[in-house]
Amino acid sequence: MQPVLLEELVAPGCHICKAFEEFWHSVEKDWPNVAYKKVDVTSPEGQEMAGKYMIFASPGIILNNKLWATGGFNREKFTEKLKELSI
Repeated sequence: MQPVLLEELVAPGCHICKAFEEFWHSVEKDWPNVAYKKVDVTSPEGQEMAGKYMIFASPGIILNNKLWATGGFNREKFTEKLKELSI
């Protein structure tokens, strides 16, 4: 399995961010090759990420340094993308 970097750009009080994080933690045991990193948009690193990836809605979900989704997510499509990146 190829290593995959999953970064989540979160905003304070964002319920979709929390839902994605809970979803990820419920499936992460199935993805030992995925490194998860949560970044707060209010931090300097978060501000830089928001600008770099042009993220205007939370969460920003970045897979292997490519923006995958903003403002929401689809569990099935996310899992499909992880499978694709892990091959």
